[in-house]
Amino acid sequence: MRISFMVLGALLLLTACENELDQSPPNIASASSLTDYTGVLNAAYYYQIGSVSSMAVMGDFRADNALMFEPPYTEFDEFDSDLPAMEDQFFGPFYTALYKSILSANNVIANSQSATQVGEAKFLRALSYFKLVRVFGAVPVNLEATPSVTDQSVLVRQSASDVYNSVIIPDLTDAIEALDNSELSDGRASRLAAQALLGKVHVQRGDFASAEAPLAAVINEAGGAGVSLVADYGSIFGVDNDLNSEVIFATQISASIVDEYGFSEFWSWYGGLDTKSLEPLDTDLIDAFGGVDTEDLRFPIVINTSTLTASAKWPQTGGPDHDWIELRLSDIVLLYAETLNENGSSAANVQALLDPIRQRAGLAPLSLSSQADIRQAIQDERRLELAFEGQRWFDLVRTGTVSAEMGQTVNANYYLFPIPVSEILSSFGVITQNDGY
Repeated sequence: MRISFMVLGALLLLTACENELDQSPPNIASASSLTDYTGVLNAAYYYQIGSVSSMAVMGDFRADNALMFEPPYTEFDEFDSDLPAMEDQFFGPFYTALYKSILSANNVIANSQSATQVGEAKFLRALSYFKLVRVFGAVPVNLEATPSVTDQSVLVRQSASDVYNSVIIPDLTDAIEALDNSELSDGRASRLAAQALLGKVHVQRGDFASAEAPLAAVINEAGGAGVSLVADYGSIFGVDNDLNSEVIFATQISASIVDEYGFSEFWSWYGGLDTKSLEPLDTDLIDAFGGVDTEDLRFPIVINTSTLTASAKWPQTGGPDHDWIELRLSDIVLLYAETLNENGSSAANVQALLDPIRQRAGLAPLSLSSQADIRQAIQDERRLELAFEGQRWFDLVRTGTVSAEMGQTVNANYYLFPIPVSEILSSFGVITQNDGY
C-alpha cells in the first residue's frame, strides 16, 4: 500500500516554530517522549512534496528545455542578480519544506528504536540535503532533533563539500546497510534507492571512481528487486503508472494533501496551464530531438505534438495526483554509462548500456569510438530521456556545459540559486547570500 500521510500529530510536533531550525514550542510534547515514530517518519516523506514543483521549475525552466514569458518570472531565463524576486513562489517553499523534512528525519534518527525507520530517515535526510546543496551550494546543517533556539551557529552555512562528506554520503552509506528492498514497490526508501542516490551524488561531484560501485550495484540488483525498464516509455508517466517497475523512488502526491507549495504545481508549469508560461516549451528541445519529423518515440510523450508549446509527459488529467519521480532506472543506467566512460571502460561496454534505452525510443544503437564522442552522446541522451523531470539544469552545471548549451556566457555565480532573503533576515545575517545576488 502507498505511504499514509496521516501525520497531523507529527505536524503539530514539528512545524509550529519561528525558524525552520527552531525546536517545538514548549507547550507541545517533545518528540523524544514518543514511542512510535511512524507518524514522524511519514512527516519526513510528506515534506518532500513541498520541494517538487520548485525543483521542476529550477531544473527545466532555468535550462534550455522550458521558458518563462511573464515578468518577473522571465528572470529564470536571465542570468543576473534579480532572481531573488522569485523567493515567495520557488526558493522559500523549497527551503522550508526540506528543512522540515530534515527536522522530522532527525527526530526519527535520534529516537526511534527501529533500524529500518532510522535507515529510511537517513535516506530522506540525505535526499533533502542533496537537493539543498545542488540548488544553493553551502547551506546550514542541523543534525539535532531539538536544535537550540539560542545557539545560532547551527545557522552558519557549511560548504557543499562538507555537507556531502559529513552528512549526505554517511547517511546514504548507513541507509544502504539498514534497508532492504522489501517495501520498494510500496514507495518507501529502500536499499536500491540509497545505492542509486549515492551513485548520483558521486557523479554530481565528479567523483566517478566512487560512483562506479553503487551504480553497478543498482544495475546488478535491480531485477531481483523487481525494477526494470518498462517496454513503453509513455507508460512511465501519468497517475495510472505511479510506482511502475522503472521507478526506484518517487515522492508520492495526492490531490487531497495540502503541502508547502501553494502555487501552480509542476504538471501545470510543464503543460502551459500557468499564465506565467502559457507556452513553456523551448524550441531548442525540438531541435535536440532532430525536429518534428524525428523517429524518436519519446518525442510525442515529451512534447505536445499538436501545439509544440508544452510538455505532454505529465498528463493534465489527474495532474494533482501525479507522483514526482526522484530516481528511475534509466537515469541510473545513463549515469553508470557516463561513469564507465569517464573511468576508461571500452566504448563497446558503455554503448551496450545505452542500447536498451535507445531501442525503446525506436533508435538504432550508437557506433562511436572516442571517449569525448560517447560523453556527448550520453549527455544528449540524458536530455531527451529525462526532459521535464527537473534534471537538465543540474546536468549542465555538473558537466561544465552551461554556457555552451545556453548559447551565452553565464557567470558561474548564477549556477546556484539565491538563498531566500527571508531566511537571511530572520537569522539577522548569520545566514548569508550567494555571490551575485
